[in-house]
Amino acid sequence: MNEALPDLIARFRIKQGLFRKELVEASVFELDSYGCVMKTDKVFEPGDSLTLDLVMDMPFEEICAESVSGLVTERRKHCSNFFYSIDFSEFEPGSPNGDKLRRIREVLSRKLSLKSRRTSSGSISGFRQMA
Repeated sequence: MNEALPDLIARFRIKQGLFRKELVEASVFELDSYGCVMKTDKVFEPGDSLTLDLVMDMPFEEICAESVSGLVTERRKHCSNFFYSIDFSEFEPGSPNGDKLRRIREVLSRKLSLKSRRTSSGSISGFRQMA
């Protein structure tokens, strides 16, 4: 969990006072079909329920899995922020949100694969330049 996943954020609303809600954007550090890990300065307790929008920013459009229900299962403090493990509710195999979440995971996998190739090939070319 060293770096946030590229171009992926979690958006959610939290209650601020009696009539006001705040839109919060949090970095996502892990994502799979069962849940995610996000980092924010907002305080939640294990057992709290959240409704997230997972948004993947793409050059021409966004891929957005809206109103994903999740349950906070773990909280770890890191400086002034918290890492939260969020377990998703079960998705139907052909549901629109299930398909969008699968698409986001596919795009992330490709981006991370390309990133690892760039860093590994960059280090090889760096060694060639030194020689």
